[in-house]
Amino acid sequence: MLKKYIPVLALAAMTLAGCESSGTTNGAVSVSDSPQPTATASSQPTVEPTGQPTDQTTTPSGTPVSGTSDKPSKVAMTGVTAVRLADAKSGWIGGNGWIAHTDDSGAKWQVQYEGKGEVKQVFALNGKEAWASVGTEGSLLSTKDGGQHWASVGQMPNAAFFHFVSKGEAFSGNAHIVDGGVKWTNMPVPEGITGDAYFHDASNGWAVKQGKDTVEVMRTQDGGKTWNNVMSRKSAAGLTGTVIRSAGANDAWIELIGESGMTQTSYSLFHTKDGGKTWQTVLANSTAGGGPAPGIPAGDTAGPKNTGSKPGPLYVVSPDVAFMGGQCPSCDKPNSVGWTKDGGKTWVNGKETFTGYGQLLLGMADANQGWLITNDHEQPSVMYTTGTGGVNWTKAHTFDAPK
Repeated sequence: MLKKYIPVLALAAMTLAGCESSGTTNGAVSVSDSPQPTATASSQPTVEPTGQPTDQTTTPSGTPVSGTSDKPSKVAMTGVTAVRLADAKSGWIGGNGWIAHTDDSGAKWQVQYEGKGEVKQVFALNGKEAWASVGTEGSLLSTKDGGQHWASVGQMPNAAFFHFVSKGEAFSGNAHIVDGGVKWTNMPVPEGITGDAYFHDASNGWAVKQGKDTVEVMRTQDGGKTWNNVMSRKSAAGLTGTVIRSAGANDAWIELIGESGMTQTSYSLFHTKDGGKTWQTVLANSTAGGGPAPGIPAGDTAGPKNTGSKPGPLYVVSPDVAFMGGQCPSCDKPNSVGWTKDGGKTWVNGKETFTGYGQLLLGMADANQGWLITNDHEQPSVMYTTGTGGVNWTKAHTFDAPK
């Protein structure tokens, strides 16, 4: 287990950027209403799954477990790797070789699927229709009956975040399907982007590029045929990754991940509701080990800050509401959750912290109800629920201990 070891001087330097809250801060940013188009965009050929996917009505590879069976599963539910809610009480989680379902907010879990490979992601369109990507080759599984039966429908085209907008149409980065997962086609994106592009629908997408001493956010409204620069910020930091989420055609939450050092990672979060005409600085987490947050001037310690010394999961509920975990690997209780409920104008850091030095998972049903799952290499994964928008969390389930 990691213990606090950061030297005293370094810890003093990162006080504002680490485990302390800076309260709520307004950080509005405006950019030009007339974005300039870029000249180049690239696309890749259609992505076909390897092998023949099974029909939706057949059983998937591995051993399916009926969601209504009274026979207990022998699978040890250790190391939760994915979570997705259908509503406040029901949803799915996955781990190494299993998918499980709950309909009582996590008090009891039913293993529905057993197979090979780690579950990378789960997405639920509703309480009946859900999908899961499994294994290093990205096998895509689907259920139409709440998980009583899971079937292999194809393969994922990449490792990006995927989301379905109907039972047939989905997006994974710049990959697009309209047949439920069989045949993916890639939509054009600007050359040299950092991280994955994100398409809210077949027309509206977002991507991030790093220029010379700048970070640029690009937007398309025609399915990637043309891209416009809708935000450009001077940046002294290198850009190592991005996370993009959207809750509407003109809505985008852009997380910029910077450099790392001494178990710390610098990052920032920006939000627009109007297609990129105006931007709100939601978070500006510079750290002593990682340096300035991307898109934030060097030496600027003002602005809202999330708790922890590195970013946790980002979950967007609506154009007004978003939650984000924070992690502090050198802290005794390294996990925390913060949120905004006014589109990023103010940021609130939750007062509760949680044990677990592994992956942190977060899912929200709405602005008030959600699940948090902590993981650890030596201790069992633990699930907490909130009905107060993150103010209070209650332990709902302790999973099997790691072997």
